[in-house]
Amino acid sequence: MPRYARSERQSLADLMLSLGPDAPTINEGWSVRDLAAHLVVRERRPDAAGGIMLPPLRRYAERVRLRVAAQPFAELVGQVRHPPVWSPVSNPLTDELANAMEFYIHHEDVRRAQDGWQPRDLPAGLNTLLWRRTAVLGRLALRRFPADLLVQAPGYGELSAGRGGERARLVAAPGELVLFLTGRQRVARVQVDGPAALAQRLRSTSLGI
Repeated sequence: MPRYARSERQSLADLMLSLGPDAPTINEGWSVRDLAAHLVVRERRPDAAGGIMLPPLRRYAERVRLRVAAQPFAELVGQVRHPPVWSPVSNPLTDELANAMEFYIHHEDVRRAQDGWQPRDLPAGLNTLLWRRTAVLGRLALRRFPADLLVQAPGYGELSAGRGGERARLVAAPGELVLFLTGRQRVARVQVDGPAALAQRLRSTSLGI
């Protein structure tokens, strides 16, 4: 069985080393080094990882991340490449569930910040996995959006989301929808059909969980 979390992790680590610590990512203000430190904290520092989602812990988590980022870059990427087996999010039982989408997203965070990037031709199995995540992510990310939204991934499925109102449709491959719905609209290749003002609002609003 393919292990997409592992393959995306290894490809991301290779790309980080080839670009170097100061290369940009699409995450505002973050270099490759910053993103690598984020991933290391998420997997290796459960005391600080909660700050990724919980505002009261955010300042502590950022202090930890900055200390982690100060390591030699090769060592930092080595920790991304080889996660600890004891980690709640990267042990053999949880790795694929917790990390396949996570590492796909962060791989694209680096790829799409570089000149001349193009969307990848993803394996059908990875597209299927990403669509399953989209089916949950779309309803959560768009639950407060004031429109009646149809999200379609041709060949994989469709879902309805939003609070109701004007109608719009989002059409793309599963990986592009994942990027769009996690707040990366400016680099996601998604077709948005509907009233112009509504489409622009979808492309500029803060999405994500």
